[in-house]
Amino acid sequence: MPIYEYRCGACGFQKEFLQRISDAPLSDCPECGKQTFNKMVTAAGFQLKGSGWYATDFKDKGSKPKADAVKPAEGVKKDEPKAEASGSAGVTPAAT
Repeated sequence: MPIYEYRCGACGFQKEFLQRISDAPLSDCPECGKQTFNKMVTAAGFQLKGSGWYATDFKDKGSKPKADAVKPAEGVKKDEPKAEASGSAGVTPAAT
């Protein structure tokens, strides 16, 4: 179950509550009793670690990959320039 943080707009009372996602948000302040108790937007309390996450895999976004790190797969030929079709070489469309 997630922990939600609430704060009263009238008295400033602030507290965390463990609630189900399906539960209705609280509205009555337990301190002053007014209906100004609102859910706060807070940062998530977890951090992604390990390979496969942006922070670890793309940390050096400005650096270029090493030349020897990028190798073509074995048995795969590099693309060779294709020869132009005969008869169409040097022909340009007429200007109108």
